[in-house]
Amino acid sequence: MKNYYFDTVIEKEVLENYLSRAVTAAFFIHTKTLEDDLRALKNMGVKFIGRASGIWEPDEDDEEHFRKSGYLADRVHEIDSDIILQACIFEAVYRHIENFKVPAYVFEAFGLETEDRGFHFEKMRFPQKPRGFIWGEDGALPDINELETRLWFYYRATRYIDAGYEALHMGQIHLYTANDVGMVKTAELIGMIRDYARIHGRRHKVLLDAHSHGISIGGKLLLDYHAMPFTRYPLLDRKGEKLVLVREGFSEGGENPNGWSAEVMPYLMEYDNWGGKVIGDFERYSYEERAWMDWWGYDQIGWFANQDEEGQRHFLEYTCKWTAINNVNAYFEIPFRRSLEKAAVYMKRADNGEMDFQDYYQLNEKSPACPMGFSQEETVKRLWESGDDLRKKAGNPPGLLDYGAKNIYDEATGMKLPEKIVVYGSFQPYVGAVKNDSNSEVTRMYYIGDNTYTLSVVIPFAGEYDYAISTYGTLSATYCYDTYPRSGSSNKGFFRVNKDNTVVRFRYRFMDNVVTIEQFED
Repeated sequence: MKNYYFDTVIEKEVLENYLSRAVTAAFFIHTKTLEDDLRALKNMGVKFIGRASGIWEPDEDDEEHFRKSGYLADRVHEIDSDIILQACIFEAVYRHIENFKVPAYVFEAFGLETEDRGFHFEKMRFPQKPRGFIWGEDGALPDINELETRLWFYYRATRYIDAGYEALHMGQIHLYTANDVGMVKTAELIGMIRDYARIHGRRHKVLLDAHSHGISIGGKLLLDYHAMPFTRYPLLDRKGEKLVLVREGFSEGGENPNGWSAEVMPYLMEYDNWGGKVIGDFERYSYEERAWMDWWGYDQIGWFANQDEEGQRHFLEYTCKWTAINNVNAYFEIPFRRSLEKAAVYMKRADNGEMDFQDYYQLNEKSPACPMGFSQEETVKRLWESGDDLRKKAGNPPGLLDYGAKNIYDEATGMKLPEKIVVYGSFQPYVGAVKNDSNSEVTRMYYIGDNTYTLSVVIPFAGEYDYAISTYGTLSATYCYDTYPRSGSSNKGFFRVNKDNTVVRFRYRFMDNVVTIEQFED
């Protein structure tokens, strides 16, 4: 019998027990099949429901949003009071939030005089307006260095805590903290959120994660555990759109916010989404071309949902086993509900027999109560029953790889340096690596001291190539043409080689995030 008890702090074993029974249920507050969802959650024995509430673009009525969030939490806790629900605070703000009033308690928490006003959208944007950070006139990636952004984040965190949520996913934390050198203001904000939960939380605790390999300041971790999506490698020698997963990334160790220490922190891995499809017309590309376009032209959950029922069952089993043996500190966050957007699946409904588009992946068994379920509920239940034993029997040793820069800290800020930095891009096949492999050992950079990493390669043929730098081999924060981070594999810088057999040296400085490229033709 697993232990799920915690109050104020959570022990490592209890945290791992929760993560081992985690699902992602994106924007669950908007489900149209709640009664069957509750049945399925209870049947499977789910203990952690990720992304259950949150906004990317704001709902029209914020009070109604939090009413729905609280209602969902109450209904879930009716079936199992131990379940942790997670809400999201994403790296996106829109002008509509100016219609949401800043509560008096938020001003007071920051030592400010109370004002009768809404949030100021303009005051949240990056003043430098880096490319990709400003989305027209009405949207932007927020800058945590700006006080107004911190007011917004604190407001949302505390409202979710009041609604019964005990975990917060903080989105692409390495993006919105780009101007916060040493993450000083970020750490202060997170401390304030934790203090609020200690008083107002259901069990006097809020768990924080983000898409991050880990943030260690003076050996102390900012987050309770980490989260990251999977990375794939397409298979071209099998019929269909097959792929395998790639061992990548890292989960930083140190002193956990709950007081215990470990060399590697627990973390969640998930099928991520970013629009469903990444190309409009599949017919324009060859089979081989599409294989390398993210997940066969889809985002991760889009590809998965568009496999047939047996293909989904097979890949769920593969992912569960792969995670258990390759990353014994990682746990697969099962897709219970996830947006498909452009990858919507055309399927027959179980309530009226008509064909319809399903724009959310739903794990539930297909029935009149969930007419467009994908029927993988029993698959996950079976895998969970056997997965814990496999992890213990066959899991590879943790912390087996040493990437250099081990236990090195920036003197000015106390930030721990990454142990692995990779330069990747279209040049990689010309130096013996796989194209765009952000996890490649072949193009891993060497740490040479003074916060600096370097790698020299020979480019055999003249031409233009793209590149970017990834930290820990993940794509949560990549750098190239300026000092601001971007997420994903599509943001690249370019360099041109004018002569065959030119030596190219890449340099990357941590903290100031300066990337330089030198060429030696002779």
